[in-house]
Order: sequence, then structure tokens, then C-alpha cells
Amino acid sequence: MAAATSLAALFVASTATAGYAGVEEVNAPTPIEGTPGQYIVVMKADPLASYEGGVDGIQATKPAEGEQLEPESQESLRYVEHLETEQQTLAQEVGVTPDTTYQVVLNGFSAQLSGEQVDKLRASKDVYGVYPDFIRHPDAQSSTSFLGLGDDKKGKGGVWQQTGGVDKAGEGVVVGVIDTGIAPEHPSFEGKKLKQQKKDKNRHKGSQPYTDGTTVYFDKSDGGRFQATMVEGQGWDKSDYNSKLIGAQYFSSGAAAAGFDFQYDYLSPRDGDGHGSHTASTAAGNFKVKATVEGVDLGTISGVAPGAKVSAYKACYVGPDPAVTTDDICAGSDLIAAIDQAVADGVDVINYSIGGGAASTVLAPEDIAFFNAAAAGVFVATSAGNDGPDPVTADHASPWYTTVAASTIPTWEGTVQFDGFAQAGASVSVPFGQTVTGPSVYAGDIPASGASGADAALCLPGTLDAAKAAGHIVVCDRGNNARAEKSQVVKDAGGIGMVLVNVPGGSDSLDNDFHAVPTVHLASAYRAAVLAYVQGGTDRPISLVGENTTGVTTPVPQIAGFSSRGPMLADGSDIMKPDIAAPGVAILAATNNDPDEAPTFGILSGTSMASPHIAGLAALYLGERPNAKPAEIKSAMMTTAYDTVNADGSPNRDPFQQGAGQVDPKRYFNPGLLYLNDVADWTAYLEGKGLADFPGDPIDGSDLNVASISIGSLASAQTVTRTVTSTEKGTFTASADVPGVNVTVSPSTLTFDRAGQTASYTVTFDNASAPVEQWATGSLTWTSKKNTVRSPIAVFPVTADAPAEVSGTGVDGSTTVEITPGVDGDLALGLSGLTPFTLLEDPDGRVTGHSGDESSGDENKDVSWIVDVPEGTTLARFDLDSSDDAGSDLDLTVYRVVSPDDLRYYERWQSATGSADEQVTVAAPTAGTYLVVANVYATSAPMTWDMTYAAVQPEGEGAFTANPNPVPAVRGEKTSYDLSWSGLEAGTRYLGLVQYGDSAVRTIVTVE
Repeated sequence: MAAATSLAALFVASTATAGYAGVEEVNAPTPIEGTPGQYIVVMKADPLASYEGGVDGIQATKPAEGEQLEPESQESLRYVEHLETEQQTLAQEVGVTPDTTYQVVLNGFSAQLSGEQVDKLRASKDVYGVYPDFIRHPDAQSSTSFLGLGDDKKGKGGVWQQTGGVDKAGEGVVVGVIDTGIAPEHPSFEGKKLKQQKKDKNRHKGSQPYTDGTTVYFDKSDGGRFQATMVEGQGWDKSDYNSKLIGAQYFSSGAAAAGFDFQYDYLSPRDGDGHGSHTASTAAGNFKVKATVEGVDLGTISGVAPGAKVSAYKACYVGPDPAVTTDDICAGSDLIAAIDQAVADGVDVINYSIGGGAASTVLAPEDIAFFNAAAAGVFVATSAGNDGPDPVTADHASPWYTTVAASTIPTWEGTVQFDGFAQAGASVSVPFGQTVTGPSVYAGDIPASGASGADAALCLPGTLDAAKAAGHIVVCDRGNNARAEKSQVVKDAGGIGMVLVNVPGGSDSLDNDFHAVPTVHLASAYRAAVLAYVQGGTDRPISLVGENTTGVTTPVPQIAGFSSRGPMLADGSDIMKPDIAAPGVAILAATNNDPDEAPTFGILSGTSMASPHIAGLAALYLGERPNAKPAEIKSAMMTTAYDTVNADGSPNRDPFQQGAGQVDPKRYFNPGLLYLNDVADWTAYLEGKGLADFPGDPIDGSDLNVASISIGSLASAQTVTRTVTSTEKGTFTASADVPGVNVTVSPSTLTFDRAGQTASYTVTFDNASAPVEQWATGSLTWTSKKNTVRSPIAVFPVTADAPAEVSGTGVDGSTTVEITPGVDGDLALGLSGLTPFTLLEDPDGRVTGHSGDESSGDENKDVSWIVDVPEGTTLARFDLDSSDDAGSDLDLTVYRVVSPDDLRYYERWQSATGSADEQVTVAAPTAGTYLVVANVYATSAPMTWDMTYAAVQPEGEGAFTANPNPVPAVRGEKTSYDLSWSGLEAGTRYLGLVQYGDSAVRTIVTVE
């Protein structure tokens, strides 16, 4: 079943207040950015990739086990037509003209909507969600040799040779790259002219791509067919397609709706930025392509899967400043259109080097699209983001794709030398084997007239005193402006060289930029020593050497300082991200060129560069095992990965930096054990998180059968279950280590008589001495005579395991609350309330003693109130209760708005199930004005309904106490305390809250 389909309305927290007023005529709430706006409308019915039947006369189109999606089958065409009709009907009902429609991995459309149209669509039972269009940005020795794929000359001595040679590496597989487009003239994408012939009804594995003049066809190794429309546009025509580059399309309606100025790019698949060509050539570019940058011969480059085909989907466009990505645009609606088209065309792998900051959910529109792409058998690699080294910065939180961190590889180095000092850094601008020597000066000490020392230290344009910089090697601090611009500033001021030093606390990656003067880029650890020397005298000499002369090999692979880190706080922290690390620093690959210019190459760094390595390795895997599912490939990569290293060469075992570790292609074809999962597992996970409603039983998030283990809340012993499928005969023995946590694996040995057998085991975690409210990390390894199979572990010991809710009755009474402490000693209980629920009365005054009846509401059947949430509120709850539970369907939406007179909103929460009653709850709501909207969606008989709310304050009504308080706690041992209340008003319902120590653990208390 598709995620977009039956992803029932989210039960998300919401807010309430201490005063209200009826709203006679409520203008539709709109996003804080204002209306009109561009939106993505996701409908509830299954998209093509995961439709399992149910529409009269149309059979299921979801691929069967081991098969691929067939978008051109008669059933698929009929179902797509059905979805198009439903989309058109919905759009007409609300007066919308869609810009783009989606049917394959998402069922919906993008369109410019008014606030009233947004409101109508969100109220529709056919709509899962209405999302403001969003903006993303590209996450911007050879890596293939470092990964052990083969040597750079003939591709021998590694994985390529084992799979039949470079021409066979990824053969029969199509890699889809969603990015900034592609440079068709580049030798990385060179191929034979497409043979022109009519579409062949039969499929022939191993045949060459061909065209009928409008469409490219390619029969893949998995038995499926790639089929993509040929397009034309600025700087692009049908002759740009060939036997290597078999697909290229572009999507721009979302960017146009956002008012983007396309004059700096091409409205065509042509790459105007270089990012897309770089990622595509890294994943699947041709083998042994000679590369030069600014006249410097840098050897050759190869894609990870040089035998694979490439199909480019341009959804990102470059702005006026090529040095930054902030003026570029990747509109969400265009990205989803690209994903939808890529899966419809029949790609096997998608690379998605696009980011939008730390993930806040596993069900963003992109995540839903990728859910269905994975359901269709497409492997998706995504970049983790470039917001490191801070924690909780990683993007792309969902378990059905692979999120990639960036690591270093041996790269071009230079050395900074002066008396008593020699340290290596990144450099391609000091000629190899040559030395540049000159007097030194710190840029911060030579500001130009009118410039500050702080600006001069950063070598900002126009800040250096040319009289003092001329003839010198200038030391510049990293930050603020582009690194290459700093060297141009030095050159403009007459400098002969530059030492670029990272600043402690900032980004500490080392980058091989092409500088205007000879430059060596040093890590922050050496800044103090360099400045002490340079500022300790006048014109002290420094030498820049075009190689590493220190005799010390720089440890690799290290996780790049910019690489975004976990943990993922999205939806409970029970999924660990990133998943794996791959080369992403100083990667040499193809870049962009104009139609009449020579192809170019560039050295780029970012998780954008790491992700296509994983995409290429997935293509390489599928070349050998065409019917492998995404989870198999991901598991094989993760369990065979090895630890990255720290700057001092010691092992880095932090899973929030490296995931499972550095990918190791030399091992991943023989992983020993596989952790397999599919749509049924993902839906059970989502249902267990309360994010969706699917048939079948929910599971705890930690029990999703992935190759890592993460527990977002551990107060007492918790057991997780995993099932593994063997790839070899033999016995595996478990060993596990999480410092401070007792880990028990049962059974501790698994024996398999043959490959393909499955077995299950459990792992029990019990905190012994690990600090609470902090992550404890480690690993579990299964070892056989042939193999080691390792999974990273992260658990979060908490202060207590307590019930989410308890209830009691009576004006005077008590109830016993059982908890399991996660700490020893006195555990303080913080009580708030009790606060009475308040009835929001019928604004029309027609239904006495209730909020409304079956006839209530405006033309949309909405009834609305304004409430004010006071400062200090610890918990708020809104309850919508129908007198007719069997025959009515009510919905509830709450908005935190700008003011009673300005109904644009900052936050929105909704409970819109198919039941009569709805409830919304939020902890520690932001004080302010809230709009509460009850929708009388359906009724079958006369009835009444009540809308009530309570905003819990630290001090409440009556007496509310806990005994004992504090609770004598023994970690892991169950205990209890009594909650008592007195002096309450009969016939009134109350709400309270218990918080445990300084933690976020809480118990909600209701008293009738």
C-alpha cells in the first residue's frame, strides 16, 4: 500500500488557552509567508508504484516480488488515467489549474492556490496533505581507486575486474540523477549515436538503446524497459542523446512560480552549474577520461559504474553567483516531478544530492515520493547535508533510502614550511615538486584604509593594503567569502602566495580549490602556530611546497567537517542516520560547459559528492544481481563497512558521523547476512509511530528490520528483534559492545545450512552506568569463518519509563502511577494543574450547552474560535467529542496565528481521521493566539458535539499532589507513586501533567 495513499491524518500536538471569542466569518488561514502561494497537493489514493487494486476494473500495478514497475502496461495506463481524472475532478471542485501532476510515486499535483483553496483542499477527505512548495539546494589518487574498484589505467585489480571489466560494471542498469542537469558533450557521457527504429514490442536483454525519433528505449538487465521522452530546449536538441546518455528532461514550473530568474541557466536539461554533471559522472561516467583543470593535468577519472547508462532529470537552476548555492533553486514541486518521471521512465537507481537542512520528519513530500520509488524497486541514495560538524543537522531521515555522509580520500597536498614547522594541507595550485618562497604577513595586520582588521583577516575584496601585501605570502582566515575569492584578493593586492587557515570552531574541511596564487589550505589546529610565527616578526619567510614533504601520511578516510551529523530527532530517533560514508572531499569529476565550449572538470567537496558514489555502487551491485531490492543493497553496504578515522589516525566509531562506516566495495558482494525489509515493514513502522494508518500490526520503531539499531528512549531493559537472511553456509557468533549498557544477544549463534535461509534473534539493552539523557553508542558484530557482519548501535538512556497518560475520577480521589526509573536516587516529580476543560460555545448561540450540531458551520462546514494561550502553559489539549460516535465524522485543526485580526499561521496541527471524535495535544505550547477549527464533515442523524480545551498552568485548581515526591528510584526496578486531588468541582473534567526531573518524560493526567 502506498504511503501517499493511506497515510492517515497525523495526530500531532496542538495548543489551547485561557480565553476565547466566537469568530463570525473566518478567513481561510494561510501560511505565514502569505498567499497566493505555490503548493503541493498530495491525494490519498495509491500512486501507480504501490497500487494494490480496489478500483473496479483496474488490477494492481504494484510490482510483484522480484519484478519491476511496468508504467506502460495497459493496467498502468488505465490507472494513471483514473488518477488524472480524480485529480482533475478535485482541481475543478476548488477552481484550481494544476501546474504539474504526479501519478507514479505520488498521487497529486502542484498549483498556485489562494488561502480559500488551501482550506478547501485540506478539508477534503480525498486529500492527504497540502504542503507549501519548498526550496532545496544542491549539497555541494581517484576515489574509484581508493574504493578498490580498480586501477586508473586499465580498471584491473579490483571489483570492476571481478564483475567482468569496466564495460560490464553496471551493465544493463540505468542511474537517474536528479540535479542541475548534464553536459552532453562531456567525454564522461560519450556514447554511440542512437539507432533509429520502431518500438520493439519484445524485450532483448543486452541490446543497445535505440530511438523512434521521440522516445529512447533500453531493455535492461532486470527484464524491464527504460522508456523516456526526448526533449528539446535552450542549448539542447535530440542529437544530445546517445547510447550512454539515454535520458534527459527538465522541470521548472515550481521555480517559475517562485519567480526565479532563469537568465543565468538553461531552460533545458543542459547543466548551467556543474553540480549535476559532477554527480552523474561520479556515479556512472565513462572509464578513464583524461581530466585537466586550468591547464593542470590531473590524470583520469571514472564513474563508479562506468558500464551503466545515465538519465538526467534537471530540477535545480543556478543563480547569478556561481560561488554560492543560496541563490540557486530546487523547487520541491519540480523535484517531485523529477522523481515521478524518473520512476515512470524505469530507472533502477536515483541519486539525490539535494538538501534542505536538518530533517524534522520521515514523511516530507520527498520522503513519500521516495517511499513509493523504493516500493517500485528503485534504490535511492541521498546526501546527508553540509551543516556539520554540529549534531542533529543531518537531512533525509527515512529508512527506505540510503543517507550518505562525506569522507576524505588521499588527495593533492602541499606543505607549508618555516623554521621549526612543516605541515601538509590541501593544494593543487602550487606546482607539483616546486617551491614558492617569500616574506609572510597576516592579512588581519594589513587592512586597507577604511577596512577593519577583522574584514582584512578574511581577505574580503578591497580590504588589503596593496603596499604591504605586494610580494608577500599572505595568511588569510577561512570564512565569509569564497575560498578562491580570497586568493584573488591576495593577487589583486600584489601577493605571490596564500596560506589559507581554518578558524577553530568553524568548518575544518580542507579543499582543493584552484586559486589565483599558489595556495596551501591548512587545518585549524595549525592556525595558532602559523600566526605566532608570522606575527612574531616582520617579513618572516614561508615556503609553499607542491607536495607533502612532511613524511607523515594524512590519515584517511576521515569524516569531513562539513558532513551533517545525527542523531535524527525526527519522529522518535529510532532510525539512525546517516547510514554510511563515502568519498566526498576533493572529488574530481565532470562539470558544465556551454554548447560551443570545451568540456570542463572540477574538484568539488560535499555530501553531494559522496551520495553518487553510493548510487554508483548500487548500480554496480544491480549489474551483478539485477533483481536485488533496495534494502538488500543497503544492508550489504552497511554491514561490510569499516570505521573511518580521526585526525590522529585513531578509529572513529561515532555512528552519528559515519553511520555504519566507510563503504567497502571489496566486500559488499559477499556480506554474509542481509537485513531485508520492504513496504509491509515500512508501513508497520509508520503505524507504530502514529504517523499513518495501515492494515496490519504496528511495530516499535526500533524493531524495523534495518542493519542498524537505535532506541530513542531507554529507561529499563528493552528488547529489539532482527531477522537476517544468509548469503553463505556457516555458523555466526555474536559479539556486542555499548559502553555503560548491558547488551544480551539471543541466540548468540546462528547456523545456516545454505544461502537464503533466514533466522531471527533478539538484542536486549539494559543501562548499567551510561549517563541518562545522553546517547550511548557501540556495535553488534556477527562473525563466521568467512565474514564479519557489523551493525552500529545507538541508545538513549532516559530518566524514567512512565505511562503517557493516566486518569481518575471524583472531586476527591487518587490514582497509582507505575514507573520504571532510569536513574538511581531521588527522582523529583514536577506537577502542573489541575486545569478545568472549557467548553467553546456555539458562536451562533443556537445550540445551548454545546459547541454545535449537525447543521453547524459555514459553507465548508467549519466552526471556528479564537483562543489565547498564556505564558507558562506546560500542556494544552483540544477535544472534539460527538454525541453520535457511529454516524458522524468530525475533524479538528488548530493554528497558531499572528493575531486575532491576522489569521496567517506559524504552526498548524490536525486530527482528521474517519472517526467521530478528534483530539490534539501539545507540550509547552508557544504563548499566543490560536485559531481552533472544527469541521462537521459528515453526519447521518441529528446530533450535538462539544469542542473543549484546557491549558495547564503550574498552579491549578484544588489540591494536586504526588506521594512520595521525590520518588526513591532504583534504576530498572519498577516502582510507583500516588497522585491525589481534592476540592474539584463536580461535573467538570480536568487536565494535569507530571514531569520527571529535568527530562522531557511526562505523564498526562485527566480527572473526570
